[in-house]
Amino acid sequence: MYSVWKAPPSMAPVADVSGTAYDFEFISIDGAPMRLADWRGRALLIVNSASLCGFTKQYAGLQELYLRYETSGLVVIAVPSNDFGEQEPSPDGEIQSFCQGVFGVTFPLTSKHSVVGPDAHPFYKWAAEAMGPTGVPAWNFHKYLIGRDGRLLRSFPPKVTPTAPEIITWIEKALEKSSGPQH
Repeated sequence: MYSVWKAPPSMAPVADVSGTAYDFEFISIDGAPMRLADWRGRALLIVNSASLCGFTKQYAGLQELYLRYETSGLVVIAVPSNDFGEQEPSPDGEIQSFCQGVFGVTFPLTSKHSVVGPDAHPFYKWAAEAMGPTGVPAWNFHKYLIGRDGRLLRSFPPKVTPTAPEIITWIEKALEKSSGPQH
């Protein structure tokens, strides 16, 4: 008798944190400011990524999600990070060329950022506070779903693929809600 491995479920926030995702800004892969507030009223799927990871093929699923739901209000944002296993050693230009060339990525990419520890980008510190220790990225391709109101809805671990039914269900719930604050 053996057991079948099942991907861990998504996690809901464990703490009510102040502010929203719209309070944060990244630097885009081409060096321009990338304010999350520019996507106010849209759902965001923010994913830390790496080009040399066993999960790198998830870029294809992220692109599929983006194409399927972009007109409904979803924005996928990849945040390249070298935090885990030094699996993103390349400079931004090479990361961008790889993502676009190999996976046809058209969704926004940030410049390389740290996502864990004291040097983590402020968005990731905010998300870690909301999610608690089990909702912090433990590897590449950890996913955060942000609602249209800028609030963190769910966290998905790396083994949950972008097109997994659970992620699709949550994205569709997030897109059904109005663009105003949710109470």
